Amino acid sequence: MRKKERYEKIVEWFRINRPIAETELHYRNPFELLVAVILSAQCTDKRVNLITPALFEAFPTAEALAATTPEVVYSYIRSVSYPNNKAKHLVGMAQMLTERFGGEVPDTLESLVQLPGVGRKTANVIQSVVWGKAAMAVDTHVFRVSHRLGLVSNRCTTPLSVEKELTKYIPERDIPIAHHWLILHGRYVCMARNPQCDKCGLQLLCREFCQTHKLQEASPHEEKEKR
Repeated sequence: MRKKERYEKIVEWFRINRPIAETELHYRNPFELLVAVILSAQCTDKRVNLITPALFEAFPTAEALAATTPEVVYSYIRSVSYPNNKAKHLVGMAQMLTERFGGEVPDTLESLVQLPGVGRKTANVIQSVVWGKAAMAVDTHVFRVSHRLGLVSNRCTTPLSVEKELTKYIPERDIPIAHHWLILHGRYVCMARNPQCDKCGLQLLCREFCQTHKLQEASPHEEKEKR
C-alpha cells in the first residue's frame, strides 16, 4: 500500500470512529493547561488530574505561582514523577510568563520553548489544544503508534522526524485532533505491551499487524507489475 493511501484510509477511519478526541488533562484556561502538560511528562494524566485542583486553587495565575518557591510547589506535586525538577520548572516558567509575556501563555513555538520546562512537545500541545494550530506533539504513544501503523518509516528515529513526517501527510485541518487520535489509540488499544490487536479496527491497515501475521502488503513496485 502506498503511503498516501495508508494515510488517507487511517485518517478516514479515525474521522468516522473517533470524531471526538481531546486531551484528558483537566484545565480551565491556557495557564492551567501549560502547568498540567509540564507535570504530565513521564507521568499519567490521571495522576496529574488528582493533584492539580489543589495546585490551581493555591496558584490560580502565573503571578501567584511566580511569587512562591519550588519548595512550596513541591508539597503539592510530590506524587508525580521528578517532582523536584518540575517544581523548579513551574516556578521558573511562571516567573518568565510574568516578566516577559504579561502573565499570558504565548501562542508561538519560538516563545513557548523559552519557558523553563517547556520543550517542543509541550509547546506543540499548547499550540494545538489552546490555539488550534496544526502542531503535532510527538510523545511515546504517538511515536509508537505511528511506527506500528506504518505512517512513518523506521528511518524516523527521533520525535522531530516523526513530527515532520506526520505533518507532511496528514491534512492540516486534521492535525490538531490527529495528535489525540494517536495518543488515545496508543493509551487504550495499541499499548506498548500486549497491544489489543483483536479490538483494533485498523488491523488490515497496520503495517506491523500485517507483517506479524504474514499479510504484508505488496510494495509499490509489485503493485505496478500486477497492473
